[in-house]
Amino acid sequence: MKTRLARHWVSGAMIGLTYLAAVLATLPLVLILFHLLKKGAASLSLSFFTNMPKPVGEVGGGMANAIVGTLILIGIACAIGLPIGIGAGIYLSEKRSRPLAQSVRFLSDVLNGLPSIVMGIFAWEIMVRRGVGHFSALAGGAALGAMMIPLVTRTTEEMLRVVPVSLREAALALGYPRWRTSLSVVVRTALAGIATGALVAVARIAGETAPLLFTAFGNQFWSTSLREAIAALPLQIFTYAISAYDEWHAQAWAGALVLISIVLVISLAARLVTRSKFGAPVD
Repeated sequence: MKTRLARHWVSGAMIGLTYLAAVLATLPLVLILFHLLKKGAASLSLSFFTNMPKPVGEVGGGMANAIVGTLILIGIACAIGLPIGIGAGIYLSEKRSRPLAQSVRFLSDVLNGLPSIVMGIFAWEIMVRRGVGHFSALAGGAALGAMMIPLVTRTTEEMLRVVPVSLREAALALGYPRWRTSLSVVVRTALAGIATGALVAVARIAGETAPLLFTAFGNQFWSTSLREAIAALPLQIFTYAISAYDEWHAQAWAGALVLISIVLVISLAARLVTRSKFGAPVD
């Protein structure tokens, strides 16, 4: 009787600790969101999303160019980082014991811990200084995409390794070729996890400032050209935050709120797309 009672109390205590850990894990995000809403919501208006930045002393102004620029940079980064990262993750999962796979895995782990400013300097040297010779949105997107590759690679590999081996064996037994088994069965089963890893990578690069200082550089005017310097929310927030003007500080808080909202919308959209029909293989 005492043993059963002790087990009951231990079980309850452990369940309570798991709930506490879950609350502590989400508490920083809740506090950040609350603080951003408190500081930035008052500066949000329709003009913030449709107007260009105005000089100090003029009322109003917005970050329309920076919002569009951020979306363009994220799109370029995803176009570069996701195909390469997912493809490399599939290779690591299929050929996990080969020397090349072990080297790629090790380098991906090293690159995951690389400071973002180093990636920015590398992109500046290759694409700005020796490339087109000036700052550009393409260079900024490439720098952010390079930061996504190692994270997406390792996440994709881990998600594919979680897929039961029995699914792969069943598909092979039915006559599926190995490539079709990997794409139609294994990847499709792990697609929700792969999408989560991609979203984590997008969330990481969406707020990066250091690589953009060396590549996209920022632009006070409206520009959507991939070959020209382009505005971005992280750069605009950084510029406004270090200024001495209260109006710009308020704009910086509003920009930070919009930036985290963009990441939230992308995450919700991907969840809605991947939550329904991606658990079973197709014919």
